[in-house]
Amino acid sequence: MTDARQARAVRLGPRSVAALLLVSAVGVAAVGWPFLAPPTSQVVAHTQDAPWLFAGLLLLLVAVLAATISESGLGPKAVAMLGVLAATGAALRPIGAGTAGIEPMFFLMVLSGRVLGPGFGFVLGSLTMFASALLTGGVGPWMPFQMLAMGWFTMGAGLLPGADRLRGRAEVALLAAYGFVSAFAYGAVTNLAGWTFMKGNASNIAFDPGGPVAANLARFVAYCLATSLGWDLGRAIVTVVLTVLLGPAILRALRRATRRAAFEAPVTFEPPGP
Repeated sequence: MTDARQARAVRLGPRSVAALLLVSAVGVAAVGWPFLAPPTSQVVAHTQDAPWLFAGLLLLLVAVLAATISESGLGPKAVAMLGVLAATGAALRPIGAGTAGIEPMFFLMVLSGRVLGPGFGFVLGSLTMFASALLTGGVGPWMPFQMLAMGWFTMGAGLLPGADRLRGRAEVALLAAYGFVSAFAYGAVTNLAGWTFMKGNASNIAFDPGGPVAANLARFVAYCLATSLGWDLGRAIVTVVLTVLLGPAILRALRRATRRAAFEAPVTFEPPGP
């Protein structure tokens, strides 16, 4: 027996949607400014400073977004599930640390975002990356970019079609395909955060502040191929394999937990008896 409508841990209200769009817009500017700002822009003139400024702004905006979403319905039960899933994801990340692309946390983010929705997914992805950075000592100017990329990654799974109808092998295949493609997209976004720190005269794949957009795009593609293709491919394969093998069982468990938690049911308190 399957439920006709999938429960969501967070129903996004107008303020949450507005905050999410604002964070995403600033995030696009933060990671894409090398291709958006003209060579004469003051942003380009501060190549080494811009990532730090954007990182601080992103961290602040992600915190504001989490607070806004919490006001729109992130109740105690949803907070408890958020904590469990974030802790599990953070614990999974170090398993493959130092080994090319073995990052099992990504498949859990895909499945969680699918079941619990885009609002919960964005908060979960950002919080999981924050917790894993503290756990592994990976705190730096790149961390807010990783939080944003993981938030987008997990939110995207919640935006996939057929959340209330698609089940079985077709759903697993959809999630596996999404995980494969998004693993490379995540790598590209996080690469952009560090690429601009490279000195232009140090390599022909480094960001050139005075170069045209087309030339810098070619440099960035070469940078990704040279530095992270193997890692991204490993991440994509691991995500697909774990989604296919463990996805059906975990999807059932998450949906069962969501139904039992009754996130959308109003909380009432009975007066004490005499």
